[in-house]
Amino acid sequence: MTKKTDNIKTASLEDLHKLLSEKREAGRVFRFGVSGSKVKNVKEGMKLRKEVARILTELSSRAKTFRTKII
Repeated sequence: MTKKTDNIKTASLEDLHKLLSEKREAGRVFRFGVSGSKVKNVKEGMKLRKEVARILTELSSRAKTFRTKII
């Protein structure tokens, strides 16, 4: 596995939610920067979306394992 996914898998839920909000805010700033043509690196948007997806995937998998452990 890559270092990014290792960091996400070992992070606490609070850290994941904080990281998720930071990445979403960065994506929002990126989108508005593109519309004003201030952004030079256009691949950054794709990278941010993938990181948000990784975090959401980890959060949902933790929620599923938590639900199955209770039942």
